[in-house]
Amino acid sequence: PGKKMVEEGEIRVVRCGGSKINYRKPLFTLDSKFLLCASGDSVKVYSTATEECVHVLQGHTDLVTGIALNPANHLQVYSCSVDGTVKLWDFTDGILIKTFVIGYKILTLLVSSKHEGTIFIAIAMASNEESDAFQLVALMLPKVPNRKVEAKEMFAVLSDISPSPKTLSFGTGGEYIASVKGLHLSVYFFKKQKTYRFSLKASDKKGVKNIFTCVSCHPKEDCIATGHEDGKIRLWRNFNQKKEYTYSTQHWHHNAVNDLTFTPEGTNLLSGGIESVLVQWRYGADTKKDFLPRLGAAIEHVNVSPDGALYCTSHRDNKITIIQSNLRVSAVIQGLVKGDAIRTNLMIDPRSKALVLNGKPGHLQFYSLQHDKQLYNLDIVQQEYIHESGLHQFEVVKAAFDAQGSWLATVEEREEKSSAFEIILKIWAYDDQTQSFVLNTTIAAPHEDRITALCFCNSNDATMLVTTAKDGHFKAWLLGDDSSIYRQGVCWSCDFVGSYHSLKATNCCFSADGSLLAVSFQEIVTIWNPDSWDLVCTFCQPPGEIRDLCFGRLSCSKYLLGTTTSNLLCCWNLLTCTLEWNVTLNVIRLEADPLSENVAVFSCVSENSDLFVFKPSEPRPLFSQKAVCPGEVQHAVFTPREVAEESCSESCQWLNRSQLYFLNKHMDLMTFSTKSEDDRIMASSKRLLIEENIPATPFYLLLGRHRQQQQQQQ
Repeated sequence: PGKKMVEEGEIRVVRCGGSKINYRKPLFTLDSKFLLCASGDSVKVYSTATEECVHVLQGHTDLVTGIALNPANHLQVYSCSVDGTVKLWDFTDGILIKTFVIGYKILTLLVSSKHEGTIFIAIAMASNEESDAFQLVALMLPKVPNRKVEAKEMFAVLSDISPSPKTLSFGTGGEYIASVKGLHLSVYFFKKQKTYRFSLKASDKKGVKNIFTCVSCHPKEDCIATGHEDGKIRLWRNFNQKKEYTYSTQHWHHNAVNDLTFTPEGTNLLSGGIESVLVQWRYGADTKKDFLPRLGAAIEHVNVSPDGALYCTSHRDNKITIIQSNLRVSAVIQGLVKGDAIRTNLMIDPRSKALVLNGKPGHLQFYSLQHDKQLYNLDIVQQEYIHESGLHQFEVVKAAFDAQGSWLATVEEREEKSSAFEIILKIWAYDDQTQSFVLNTTIAAPHEDRITALCFCNSNDATMLVTTAKDGHFKAWLLGDDSSIYRQGVCWSCDFVGSYHSLKATNCCFSADGSLLAVSFQEIVTIWNPDSWDLVCTFCQPPGEIRDLCFGRLSCSKYLLGTTTSNLLCCWNLLTCTLEWNVTLNVIRLEADPLSENVAVFSCVSENSDLFVFKPSEPRPLFSQKAVCPGEVQHAVFTPREVAEESCSESCQWLNRSQLYFLNKHMDLMTFSTKSEDDRIMASSKRLLIEENIPATPFYLLLGRHRQQQQQQQ
C-alpha cells in the first residue's frame, strides 16, 4: 500500500502526563508555597496547600534530570536535561527566561550561593556517551542578555562520580562538596583545590554491605552524613585532615538507606528507605529519633523546605507525600502508579473519561488525563496486600467496561504452588450515590483455565458479558432478576457456553450494534449470532494464531479486522463472508477509534514501534509514522476529546475527535500532539497570571492600569 508521510513536524510524539514525579528529589520554593518536581521532559509546579498542579514548565526535548532554585533570585529555578541544555525559569508565571546550550547529556545539577554565576553539572567522562563513568564539572554561565546562549567554559571538579543527585552534597556554605560512590567518600575542597578520599572495606566480619547509597552535609558544622546498603548511617568528622578523620554509626533501617537530608538548621537528620517509614534523627543526640510509619510504598527521596516547616518524601509508586515538621501528613500528590507490569489493557471509563489500568496491587486506578492526576483507586481484590517477594497473591489481570460505564467486569488470578490457578470474575455496578463502583456479582472459578478475553455487548436492549478462556469455552453472562421476598436486586449468571472443535478460545469482540459476536479459537475466527447462538460463519486463515480482533465502526461496520502471530493483518467482509484484503505486518497492538472509522495499528520493526492509521475499507494508511518509540508499545487506547479539533490536513484529521495514548516499554504514557495543539499550549502558557497572593481589588487593578500607561509613555 502507498504511504503518505506527514508534513514535517505536524504531529509529534510527546510524553503526556503520567510521567514519573519520583525520578528526582522534589524541591520546595523559599516560601514553601510550591513544590517543584521533574516529570518526564517538563517540570511541574504543585501547590503545597491544594496539591493542584499550578504550572507545567515545558521546553526541554528530553528527560529532565535535575532542578535547583536560583540562589540569586528565589522566584527562579534551573533545570537540566538529557537534551544537553540548562534552562532558567520563572516558576510563578511559568515562563522560560533563558536557555544555556551545553551540548552534553546532563544528569545532575547542583548550585551553591557561595559560587554565584556557576552551576555544577554531571556529564559523562569519556567522549563515549554510553560509558558508566561520570564527572562533576563547574560551568560558568555567560552573562549576556540573549535568550539562548552557548555555555562552554567549564572545569572538572570531581571525576568518577555516581550520576544520581543524592550522591552529591555541598558542605558548609559551599566550601567543599562531598560525593559517594561504591565504597568511597570523596570530598573536594574549593580553596585547596584538593580531593580527599575515604574508603570502607567491602564488608566487615559479619559480611555486611558497606556500599554508600547517599550523602548529605550538615549546613552549619563540618559533618557529613552517609547512608549505606545495609541500612547504617555514618556521621563523618575531621575529614579536612586526611588521617585524623572519625565516623560514628547509627542503625535503624533493615534495608538500604535510600535517601537522607539535614534540616536547614541542622537540628535533625531525615532518612527513608523500603520500610516506607520516615525517620527523624536528633543531631547530637543519637539515641533520640521519631518515626512516621506506613507512608505507602518504599521511600525514594526525602527533602525539606528552606524554612524547615515542611518535609516531603517521594515514593516508588509515583507519589509525593508532604509532611509538616511535627510529622503529620498534610498533602499527597499521586501520579500515575507504575506497576511492574500492567496486566489489564488501558481503558477509558465512559463516565469520567478517566484512564483506567492496574494501580497499586489489587486495585484499578482511575486517572484523569486532562488534569494529569489520580481520581481514585478502586479496590478489586479487597484483601490486605503483603509487601514480600515470593508470595502468591491475587492480581487484577483483566477488566472491561460496558458502553455506558454502568458495569465493570474484572478478572483476578492467583497462582497456586502446583501450577494451578484460582480465578475470580467480579462484576461491579456503578452507584450514583457514591459515584463509584460497587460489587454486584462474584463468580468463583468461572472457567477451568485462564481467561483470555472479556467484553460487554454494546446493544441497548440486553446487557451481556462474554468471557473466553484457555479451557476451550466462551461463556455468555446475562444480567437477570435476583429479587427475593427480602429485597429487590439483579445479578449476573451464565446463559450460554460455546466451543469450537475443542480449540482454545483466545479473543472476543462484539460488532458496534451488538448483532454479531466474533470469537477466535487459535487460528480460526468464528462469528456467532448472540440472539439465537447460531454459528453464522467461520474464517480460516493462513497459519498463525489470532492475536487481536476488532470490528469496524460506523460506515465500516461490515468489516472485521484480525491480526495473527504469523505477521498478517487481515480484513474480512461480513456481508460476503470473504477475505477483503490482507497485508504482511507484525502488528503488536490493534486499536479502533470509537468515534470514527479509523483504526490504529502499532507494528514492531527492528527494535522500534511504527504506527499506521487506516480505515478498514481500504488498506492505504491515512497516516504513518516510523519509530514512534524504541521497543514495543505495551498498551494503547483512543480517548474522546472534550472539544473536537478542526484540523483540515488529511494526515491530522484522524486526531480531530479522539486522542491516541500509548505506553512504551519504560511505562511512560505518550500521546500524539498536532501542531495546532502545540501552538495553543504555548499561547496559553504565555498569558501572564495575576500574582495569586495579591487580592485583585479595584484599587489593585487601577494601579495596574496606571503602571501600563506609564510604561507606554516611556
